[in-house]
Amino acid sequence: MSAAAAFHAGEQAMQARAGVQAQMAQIGPRVLRDHMPEQHRAFFGLLPFVVVGSMDAQGQPWAGVLAGAPGFMSSPDPTHLHVRARPLPNDPLVATLHDGAPLGLLGIQPHTRRRNRMNGTARLEDGGFVVEVGQSFGNCPKYIQAREPVWMPQAPAGQLAYEGPVLDEASRQLVRAADTFYIATAHPEAASGGEARHGVDVSHRGGAPGFVKLEGDVLTVPDFMGNHFFNTLGNIAVHPAAGLLFMDFERGDLLYLAVQARVLWDGAELASFDGALRLLRMRVTHVRRVQGTLPLRWGVAERSPHLDGLGAWPRTAAGQ
Repeated sequence: MSAAAAFHAGEQAMQARAGVQAQMAQIGPRVLRDHMPEQHRAFFGLLPFVVVGSMDAQGQPWAGVLAGAPGFMSSPDPTHLHVRARPLPNDPLVATLHDGAPLGLLGIQPHTRRRNRMNGTARLEDGGFVVEVGQSFGNCPKYIQAREPVWMPQAPAGQLAYEGPVLDEASRQLVRAADTFYIATAHPEAASGGEARHGVDVSHRGGAPGFVKLEGDVLTVPDFMGNHFFNTLGNIAVHPAAGLLFMDFERGDLLYLAVQARVLWDGAELASFDGALRLLRMRVTHVRRVQGTLPLRWGVAERSPHLDGLGAWPRTAAGQ
């Protein structure tokens, strides 16, 4: 894979701004594959859940989740992943999953801090769907809070608790307390089924509880040192819509947010958060909160050691 095929213009622009474009032009073609290595194929089969990024007919990315007993995902060959699960009630995937749908998948095992990502296109089949791989790559363990998920086959179906254009108070409490969320982004040409680099992506964000600053319906999140791929921020550079997923690990609630996002590279607010290289500012445009829908139960969280020495937002009446 060439450097041009590995990263699209938005990703390259972000790499250039960070001063790593020449470096990533060498690394990208080696680590961004058009197939899954054997280790990744086996890894997906171990998981009781997978985070899925998708895009609706209006071009809005959404982050959702599928769950099942380990083994509900399997890979018959390096270019395909079978997912034998149906979307949870009220998950955006109910509307966005169809033949030819561009998807981003994040396989993450929080208690071991392993994670792998891939994107591709879906083909529906009985009981689930198959993803044909576009790009596949691994991720480092940074900023993942170690908590073990266990699939609960008898978990009750979730109920839609709130939907609207702004956050309700229960949603605000979940955002303020979060140490983890997931973010889906997309290239504007993702739905056209073209180049693999022009796909949907979904990624993990982690920090100490309170690392998501909330002011009204605007979220501000520090962006720490990462792999320099800039998949998320590169997509935002060319298509500022994004989808967020917050999980309530105690009650199984899920909070889905549609946002408009932008990247802040400098300023006093950035300087006030130790360890942040950039800020991601996101304005909420739609909220969906579902109670008790995630059929997983979680162990006690162990803080990521990579968070040591990083800052925290001041707690103000307006923000926290």
